[in-house]
Amino acid sequence: MRIKLIISLIILGAFLICCKESQNHMVDKKVDALLIGGGIMSATLGSMLRELDPHMSIDIYEKLDSVAFESSSAWNNAGTGHAAFCELNYTPERKDGSIDIRKALEISESFEVSKQFWAYKFSKNKDLQPNLFINNVPHVSFVWGEQDVDFLKKRYETLIQNPLFASMKYSQDYEELKSWMPLIIEGRDKNQKIAATKMDLGTDVDFGALTRILIDDLIKTPKANLYVQHEIINITKYNDHWLVKVKDLANNTVKNIEAKFVFIGAGGKALTLLQKSGIQEAKGFGGFPVGGQWLVTTNPQLVNQHSAKVYGQAAIGAPPMSVPHLDTRYIKGQKALLFGPFATFSTKFLKEGSWFDLFGSITFSNIIPMIQAGFKNISLTKYLIEQVLLSKEQRIKALQEYMPNAKIEDWDLQNAGQRVQIIKNDPQKGGILQFGTELVSSSDGKLVALLGASPGASVTVKIMLDLLEVSFKKELQTTLWQEKIKEMIPSYGQKLSENIELLKKVRERNTQFLKLL
Repeated sequence: MRIKLIISLIILGAFLICCKESQNHMVDKKVDALLIGGGIMSATLGSMLRELDPHMSIDIYEKLDSVAFESSSAWNNAGTGHAAFCELNYTPERKDGSIDIRKALEISESFEVSKQFWAYKFSKNKDLQPNLFINNVPHVSFVWGEQDVDFLKKRYETLIQNPLFASMKYSQDYEELKSWMPLIIEGRDKNQKIAATKMDLGTDVDFGALTRILIDDLIKTPKANLYVQHEIINITKYNDHWLVKVKDLANNTVKNIEAKFVFIGAGGKALTLLQKSGIQEAKGFGGFPVGGQWLVTTNPQLVNQHSAKVYGQAAIGAPPMSVPHLDTRYIKGQKALLFGPFATFSTKFLKEGSWFDLFGSITFSNIIPMIQAGFKNISLTKYLIEQVLLSKEQRIKALQEYMPNAKIEDWDLQNAGQRVQIIKNDPQKGGILQFGTELVSSSDGKLVALLGASPGASVTVKIMLDLLEVSFKKELQTTLWQEKIKEMIPSYGQKLSENIELLKKVRERNTQFLKLL
C-alpha cells in the first residue's frame, strides 16, 4: 500500500513538473525576426529586412522607455561618420616605415555603404530632413613635432593614391591651418612644427536621431512592432526556433515569444544575453567595460569659430577609442563643441546598467582568457587609473594642447556612454583584448549577437550585410533580394576603392538625397 502511495506521489510530482515546464514554454506570440535593443543596430537591421521582405513580422524590444538612449545617443558617442579620413589609429606605421592603409580603406568603403542605404531611405520619403541626423563637417588630422609631422605626410602621400581619399588636402602652413581651425592654431607658437590633413567630405552624424527616424518609419509598416520597457529574461533553443522570455516592466508580466531569427544588438549588454542563449560559439568571449567623459561648450563665440572634427594622436598606452579630438557636433539642431573622450571605468556594461554586469559575465569558459588579456594590457589599466584621477583643471590642460587659449569657465564635463571591448580566446595567443566589432552567430545563423564598439555605428549597414550572408543565405541568393539590395546599395558586390566612376556616381547620389557637399 505504501509502495503504491509513493509511486502515485512520484507520478503526480512528475506530472506537475511537466505541467509547469509546459507552462514555462507556453508560446504567447510567434514572430519571424526578434531584435533585441532599440539602437542603431536593430533600427538598421529591421529597416533592411522590411525592404527585403515586406511580409516579414519584426519585433524590437528595448529595456528603457525610449529608443537610442544608450550607445546610439548623440551624447554617448563621437558622432563622427567614421570614414578613416582623420582617425590616425586606422593607418599604423609598419616597421619598415611604410603606412598600412588596409583598415582605413575597409572602414572608408563601409561608411560609403552606410551613406548609400541612408540616401535610399531618404529618396523614398522626401518629407524627411536628412540634416536632422547628418551634416557636413570637415575631418582634420592634426599633429605637432617632427616625428608625427613626418608620419602624417607619409600617411597623406599613401592615402591620396586611392580614389576614396583623392580629395584630401595637406598643409604645414600656419596661416592656411589657421583658416581650417582657428581655435586650434591661435595662441600657438609659430615656430612649432605642425601639420594637418583635411577632408571636406567629412560628416557629423547624430546616430540617435537616425535611429528614431528608421524605427519610426519601420513601425508604420504592417507586422512591425516596437516594445519599450521590455527586458529580455532568457533565450533558449525551442525546436528549430528560439524561445525568448520577455518581461514587461510596466505591468510586471512575462511572455514567451517564439522567433525564427533573433538578433542581439543590445550594446554592452549583448555579451550577457549571448551567454544566456547557451550556444557553443559564445564560449570564451568576455568583455572589458570602458566609459568616457567629454568637455563640452555651447559658447557661441567659440562654437561659431570652429567647424571641423580634429583628431590627434592617442597617448601611449591609450585604447584606440580614446584618441583625443575637438569636434563640431549638431545635437537636436544645436551646435556644440566637444573635446575628449577622457576614459572612465565602471563595472557596468551599459550607462543604465548594473554594477554587477562585469562580474555576472564571468564564466568557466572565459575566465582564463580574461585573466590573460588583463596581464597583456597592464598599460591600459594604468592609463584608465590615471584618467579616472584627472581633475577638471588637468582635463583643461589636455584641451589646451589642442586649443591653447581654452578657458576653464567655458567648458563643462559631461558623461559619455559605456563601451564593452571584446575579450576572446585566440588559439595561438590566448586571451586577447580586441577593439572593433564582431558578429557571433549560432551554427545555423538563426541567432546572432554583435559584440564590440567603434566604428560600429558608422559601418552598421556593412555589418548588417555580413549578417544577412550568415543568417539569410537562401533568401540572399534569390533574384528578388539581389535586385533589392542593389537598389538600396548600388555598389553592392563591388569595390569603390577600385572603381572611380562608380565612386563618383555613388557620392553624387549620396550628396543629392542626404543634402551634403
